[in-house]
Parts: sequence; structure tokens; C-alpha cells
Amino acid sequence: MGKIIAIANQKGGVGKTTTSVNLAASLGVLEKKVLLIDADPQANATSGLGVDCDAVTEGTYQVLEHSLTAAETIIETSSPNVDLIPSHIDLVAIEIELVDKPNREYMLKQAINDLKTIYDYILIDCAPSLGLLTLNALTAADSVIIPIQCEYFALEGLGKLLNTLKSVQRIHNPDLDIEGMVLTMYDSRLRLSNQVVEEVRKHFGDMVFKTIIQRNVRLGEAPSYGETIIKYDASSKGAANYLNMASELLKKNKEHV
Repeated sequence: MGKIIAIANQKGGVGKTTTSVNLAASLGVLEKKVLLIDADPQANATSGLGVDCDAVTEGTYQVLEHSLTAAETIIETSSPNVDLIPSHIDLVAIEIELVDKPNREYMLKQAINDLKTIYDYILIDCAPSLGLLTLNALTAADSVIIPIQCEYFALEGLGKLLNTLKSVQRIHNPDLDIEGMVLTMYDSRLRLSNQVVEEVRKHFGDMVFKTIIQRNVRLGEAPSYGETIIKYDASSKGAANYLNMASELLKKNKEHV
């Protein structure tokens, strides 16, 4: 049975999509069958995997409104072992459309539960908000990865996210676990980066991935070519970081790497 992992933080610009796309690619390279669900109307994970967002007519929107099954919207990507349910700007409207539907928080869970028999890992790239889209992702997920950038306001908003996770556990999904927190955009030359790492580790201990994602020019360039860091520059520091993170995730889940 596969595992569904939401990658969430309501703060924008913390490396959610970068982590979603490159963790998916790294797991794929490590021979796991992966599905990435783009649940962000900005559709950056979709374009980051080389898919033209404007050409998307079937994706997360149709899955959430149940006009298509999840299986009907899956597309293959050029990244080995990685499939995608793409997103489109239309997804913005889904929060309004679902608002008076019964069980609106369970739409994604109902749609993707069967896919756990097909994939080893299903990753959900969440929108930078705590709205209905993210709530659907957290209700559907077995666990959540929280990217935290090594910058001044890193811990701001984290309390809010952890409270949201608690209420999701209480009301919608008692089995939701925190898979781990991953420190992103780390620059070893900055005292501040090192302070944030220290602070987060002090507060959260074992919940923090040992792998730290460093600031890396190649990592920033890859999405503009519609490529994962593995495909764009497999020898870069960014690729090494995400491969290490994927190995760590597999070990955490007692899988042999």
C-alpha cells in the first residue's frame, strides 16, 4: 500500500513546490512509483515537470469536483517513475464551488484513496494557504512534510500550521502524522541560517529531517526549463540534497534504499 504525503506550509516561498517536484523525481530515481498531485492553482509543480499549464484541461480541478476520476487525469512525465495530476489556474474557483457541498473536506480523499494500490508514494503539493484546498490535501494524507526556510521569519506562522494540523487530526483525519520538517534555502555563510537550523532542531528534535536543502543556483534555474534538478543537473548540490532527503524518507518508512 502506498503512502500519501502532503507538502504544506501556508507561508509562500518556502520551497514547497521545489521540494514536491524534486522529492518526487528523487524517489522515482530510487525506483519508487510516484504520483505528484498539483493542488496549487499557481500550477508551478505542473510546469516544473515540463507540462504546459495552459494546455491542461483535465486535472486536480476535475478530480475535486468529481467530474472525472483521478485515474482519468493522470499524465506521465519525462521524469522516471513519476506521474502527475496537473493543475490549472481554474483551480482557484474550486474553494467557492465546494463551499456548500456535503463532506467538502473529503473530496480529494474519496478520489485518490484507490490509487494507493498503484503508487508507492503520492505527494500533494499544497497551495500557500490554509483554505479548503489544503484542508482536502491534509484530510487525504497519511502524513505531512513541512518545508521551513532558513530565514528571519521562518518560525512565524508555524504555530498556526501546527494548530491547523491538530484540528484536522481532531475532526477529519485522526491518523495524520507529521512525516517531518525540512529546512530549505540554507546558506552556510549566513549566521542567521545557522541560527534558524539550531532553533528548529532545538524545538522539534527528531521531527526535523537530517538533510538540509541548501541554496543552489542550479535548483533555482531548473524550473524555468521545465525540468527537475535530477534531470537538469544531477551532479549539483541541489540534486544531492534531494536524493539524500528521499533516501532518508525511505529509511524512515523502513524501506531499503
